[in-house]
Amino acid sequence: MSTQSVVLLVVFLLVLLALAYPLGIVLTRVGQGAAVPGLSWLGKVEHLLYRMAGVQTKDGMAVGQSWKAFAISLMLFNSLGALFVYALQRLQQWLPLNPQALPNVSPDSAFNTAISFVANTNWQGYSGEQTMSYLTQMLALTCQNFFSAATGIAVAFALIRGFAARSASSIGNFWADVTRATLYVLLPLSLVFAVFLGSQGVIQNFSAYQEVSLLDPVTYTQPKTGPDGQPLLDAQGQPVTETLTTDKQIIAMGPVASQEAIKMLGTNGGGFFNANSAHPYENPTALSNFFQMIAIFIIPAALCFSFGRMVGDRRQGWAVLAAMTTLFTVMTLVVMSSEQQAHPVLQALNVDQNISMLQSGGYMEGKETRFGISASTLFAAVTTAASCGAVNAMHDSFLPLGGMVPMLLIQFGEVIFGGVGSGLYGMLIFAIMAVFIAGLMIGRTPEYLGKKIQSYEMKMTSIAILVTPTLVLAGTAIAVLCDAGKAGIANPGAHGFSEILYAFSSAANNNGSAFAGLSANTPFYNLMLGIAMWFGRFAMIIPILAIAGSLARKQRLEVNAGTMPTHGPIFIGLLIAVVTLVGVLNYVPALALGPVVEHLQLFVH
Repeated sequence: MSTQSVVLLVVFLLVLLALAYPLGIVLTRVGQGAAVPGLSWLGKVEHLLYRMAGVQTKDGMAVGQSWKAFAISLMLFNSLGALFVYALQRLQQWLPLNPQALPNVSPDSAFNTAISFVANTNWQGYSGEQTMSYLTQMLALTCQNFFSAATGIAVAFALIRGFAARSASSIGNFWADVTRATLYVLLPLSLVFAVFLGSQGVIQNFSAYQEVSLLDPVTYTQPKTGPDGQPLLDAQGQPVTETLTTDKQIIAMGPVASQEAIKMLGTNGGGFFNANSAHPYENPTALSNFFQMIAIFIIPAALCFSFGRMVGDRRQGWAVLAAMTTLFTVMTLVVMSSEQQAHPVLQALNVDQNISMLQSGGYMEGKETRFGISASTLFAAVTTAASCGAVNAMHDSFLPLGGMVPMLLIQFGEVIFGGVGSGLYGMLIFAIMAVFIAGLMIGRTPEYLGKKIQSYEMKMTSIAILVTPTLVLAGTAIAVLCDAGKAGIANPGAHGFSEILYAFSSAANNNGSAFAGLSANTPFYNLMLGIAMWFGRFAMIIPILAIAGSLARKQRLEVNAGTMPTHGPIFIGLLIAVVTLVGVLNYVPALALGPVVEHLQLFVH
C-alpha cells in the first residue's frame, strides 16, 4: 500500500476529529433544548412551527412524549412523507419545473424511490437526469434528505435520554427533535456546504439541458427498452442491445449543489446524476471529493461527542468513537491495499501492468481517474461505513476482496460511524449486547451507564440486531430462486450472486450504494428492495425506542466497585469483538458463496 494512501487516511481522520468536536457541542445543545450560539434568532421560527403544527409547549419547550407516542409520531410523519414523494413522482409530468418534459415515474419505481428516500437509503434504480424533474428532485427527494436525517438524529437523542434520565416517563418530543435538528444543524451546514460546492464547480440552475456538438462522432451500444421504459430481454433472459452513432451530446443541468450538500451531510446518498459522485457536476475537484467524505462522517462523529456530554461522562463518547475509528481504519486499509495490487489473471496472462500501476498506483478499473485509487477506495469505505449511497467509483469493478470490504461495512449494520443518528444508536445497541455478554461471564447483572440491562432490553436488542440479516438473507435467497431475480444479473456465477447480496445488504441496512452490475429497475426488485428498506429502517427503530422508554423509567445506579468500566480499552476491545462477531457472523456463509469464491477463482487457471 502506498504512503499516499496512509497519509490521506490520517489527514482525513484528523480533519474529521477537528471539525466534529465543536459540532458535537452544538448537537448537545440541540438535544437538550438549549439555545444555540449564533442561531438564537431561529428560536422564533422554531416556536412558530410548533404553533402551526399544534405541538404542546411548556415554558418555551415542547412537552415530552412517551416512547409509544414518540414512535407513533415518527411513523405517521414518515408514512405521510412516503405518500407525498410517491404522489409527486406520479404527477411530475403535469407539474412545473420540468423543462425536459420528463414523463411520470412508473408505479413500481415511484414506490421504491418513495420508500428509499424516506428510509434514508436513497437507493436509485433509475437514472436521475433522465427520470426526475427539477421539482421532484427538490421538493420530494431533497426535502426527504433533510427529514430522514432529522428522524435519525431524533431517535439517537431519544436513546441517549433513556440512558441519561433518572426515572422519567418521557424520552423527548419527536416533533421538537426533528424541528431543531433541521433548523439548527442540517439547514445551516447544508447552506454553507452548498456554497462551498458551488465554488468548486457544482452547478445550481434551472436551465434546460444543453445540446453540444462533439469533435468526433461516437459509436456506442446500449440496452433496448420497451414503451414502459423497462429493458427488453431475449429468449435467454439477456438484455437486447442496439448499436448507435451520434455527433451530439446532451449535457444535463439542474439545482445540483443544494441537493448534493444534504445528500452528504445527511448520509443520504442518491445522485442527482446517474454517475453520482463520479460526475464532474456533482464532485468536480479533489478538494470537493475530500470534503464530501468529511461531510458524510461529520455528524455521526459529532453525535459521539454529544452522547458523552448528554450522559454526563465524555469518556463514554470517546470510547464509542474509538471503536468506530478502529474498525473503520482496519477495513479501509484492507480495501486500499487490495486495489493497489496487480490483477492476478492479467499477471497469469503475462500482461505488463507496470506502466498502468506506475501511473495509477494499482488496479484502476471502475475508479475515477480524476481522484485515483487512494481517494476512490477511501470514498468507498466512507460511504459504506456510513449509511450513505454516494459513490465515486464502481464497487462492482473492485477486485473480489476489495469489493467485499464495502459489502462487509454495510453488513456490520452501518454502525462504524454509520448514518446520521442511526450509526450511534446502532452502536449503542451493540454496546448493550457487549455489557450483557460481559455480565454473563462474570455472573453479575449487566449495567450500562448506570442502567440495568434486563430481559426486556435484551429481547428488543435481539430484534434490532437480527432484523436486517433476516431481510438481507431472505431477500437474497428469494432473488436467486426466482427467474425475475436472476434476470437482472449481468455477470454469472459468484460475482452475480455478490451483486444480489450487495443489493439486499444495501437496502436492508439503508445504505443505498450498489455493485452497479445488477439491473434492479424492475417490478421484482423495486418491490423486494422497497420492502427491505422500509423494515430495515423502522423495524429497527421501534425496538430501539422501546429500549429508550424502558431505560428512562429506571433509576440510574451509582458506580461501585463491581461496576464494569465502559470507557477503557478493555470495553472498547469487547465492543469491537461483539460488532465483528455478532454483526457479521450471520453473513459468513453468503460471503463464502460470493466474494470469497470469486477471489479464489482468480488463482485457478
